[in-house]
Order: sequence, then C-alpha cells, then structure tokens
Amino acid sequence: MKTSDFDYELPEELIAQTPLEPRDSSYLMVIDKNNKTFKHQHFYDILDYLQAGDVLVWNNSKVFKARLHGWVELDEKTAGVKLPLKSTDKILNSAKVEIFLVRPMENFGVWKVLAKPGKKLRLGMKVVFAGDFSAEVIAREMDGTFLMQFNDNDVEVRAKANKYGEVPLPPYIKTEKFLGLESRYQTVYAKTEGSVAAPTAGFHFTPELIEKLKNKGVEFAEITLHVGLGTFLPVKTADIEEHKMHSEWVELSDKNAHTINNAKIEGRRVIAVGTTTVRTLEGIAQGLEGNVVCPWQGDINIFVSPGFKFKIIDALITNFHLPKSTLLMLVSAFVGSREFTLECYEEAVKENYRFFSFGDAMLIK
Repeated sequence: MKTSDFDYELPEELIAQTPLEPRDSSYLMVIDKNNKTFKHQHFYDILDYLQAGDVLVWNNSKVFKARLHGWVELDEKTAGVKLPLKSTDKILNSAKVEIFLVRPMENFGVWKVLAKPGKKLRLGMKVVFAGDFSAEVIAREMDGTFLMQFNDNDVEVRAKANKYGEVPLPPYIKTEKFLGLESRYQTVYAKTEGSVAAPTAGFHFTPELIEKLKNKGVEFAEITLHVGLGTFLPVKTADIEEHKMHSEWVELSDKNAHTINNAKIEGRRVIAVGTTTVRTLEGIAQGLEGNVVCPWQGDINIFVSPGFKFKIIDALITNFHLPKSTLLMLVSAFVGSREFTLECYEEAVKENYRFFSFGDAMLIK
C-alpha cells in the first residue's frame, strides 16, 4: 500500500489554531464502521453512545515545556557568560539555538534532542539555557537528532525545562501564545509528566463530563505513553511497509490491566481515548495469547496499518489527523476501510470540522 493512498485535501483555514470553550463543545463525528455510516454530533453527546460497563482507557501522560532557547559558545577562549542569565542577557561570541527535548536515554543526564538550526552544533559544544542550566553535545545520530549531556537527572531536567522553556506546540499551530495555553494544551486528567506533545484526543473531556460518565456506570482505566516527536513525523517511504516506526515508552499497571482484561472476558467494550492508547494496548497484546494485556513497563514499537488484527480495542475516540500520517493509517485500519475513512474526512471538510490538535473529534464504534 502506498503512502500517497492516505493523502487528502485540507483547506488551511480548517486547521484549528485555538481550542474551543468549553472543551466538550467540539464537533463529534460518530462513525459506525460496520454499517459504513456517520452522524454529526457534539462531543458532549458522547454520553448517548457510551453505556454502563464500558471501559474507557486514556493516556495520563503530562506535557512538559520541552522547547528551550539557548546559546552555543562559539569560541571557548573568548565566549563569556553573564550569570545569572535573564531573558534580556546575551552571551558574547555566541549563537542562538533552539533545542527540543525528545526523550531521556538510559545514561544519567543524557537526552535525545532536536536542534534548530542543527548545523550550529558540533561535538563538545556547550549550549547554555540559563545560569544553572546547560548541556554538552556528545553525539549526532543518523536521523538528525543529537544526544546532549546534562548535569541533572531526568526529573531535574524537566523541572528546569518547565522553569525556562516553552510549551511545544505543533508547527501547524501558528497562533501566538494565548491566555490559558499551558492548561489547554493538556488533558484535565494528565498527571505523569514526560510527553513533548499532548495526547490530544483527551482534550475534549471536562471534569463534569467525566463525572456524568461515571454516574452512568462507565469504568475508567489508564495507561502512560510519553508522546515523542516520532508520532508526528511524516512517512517518507513510498510504500508504507518500508516505514520504520519509532519506539515509545509506555506503562500499564497491574490494576489497569486487570480492569481491561475483566471487560474483555465479560464481553464488555474497551474504548480507547486516542491513538497512543491504541498503540499501548495493542502493542502489549501482540506478544500474548488471547485477547488480553499484562502489566508492562518499557518500550513499545508497533505500526498499525490496514490489515492489522485488533485484539483489545472495541471503539476509538480520536481527532482528525494529518494527511499521509501513521495516525491516519491507524484510524483506517480500525475503520476497516481506507476508502470509507477518507470519505469521512471529506465529509468533515465539507461540514467545516476543525482539524488536528485543537480540532474536533470522531467516535468510531
């Protein structure tokens, strides 16, 4: 199957630049994948489609301020640093560089990062973000990323990033910072810090809607998948079978695995909130006999494309994804028809749905 098979036309004005208020006022396209039909609703109408005994599984990962602005010392003999650094301070004989923290590595203080512009970085160079926050370039990877050595552990690096950095919005969001950005580019149930991009399907839930679902008898379970940049990287191969999927760190506790397995045994629906939840549960299940999951902590590497056999997920809540992306391929696989999936996308364009991170949602059942 060709990557170009998952392309579609999207007017730029339909790319949502800011979120709607309240969160659950967004559109919701309800798709019946078996009968190949769809309905136009609002997200708060999801109460009508979930029932007592359903298990709603979401990703509780929390975004941190992974975008950092720093200075590269160009000449060790003459470069000077004024400490402590303030936003107005300049480093003499230096060049500005933007560093995007991707994920921590196994070695103490080592992080995989993206750099802009990357051509400024050389091995051994020091990048200074603040008087108490800097890192050294120790390697350049084949994929264009860098490894940088910090003097702090993972928790301390994220704490300083939250102090000095910025919320890492996707590149298709051109809007300047707006009031409430830090809370709106986050789900209301986020608690485990580690993502550089938000699991956006969960944006539509409000505390009030969650409470109504609980009162209806819907059960909840959670996973943790720290979203990395690989989720949004374009597929560069002409054939999707040749695409190399990135690895992602995930965690599923014994308690949550038990909740999900009980639902499968009893014939109740497991409903994934977002593609990250799908990749976690289906990735864990692939190595097991039967339609079950087990407690897990570690990397998952799974590429879900048409023809994939789902073992856990019975319904999916997700946003509208970029053309030719692995996320659109995953949705097509779950719908069971690339053609019908793209038909739904065409309908969404015709009805002026809002696309991508701050956009509208679909429920596929």
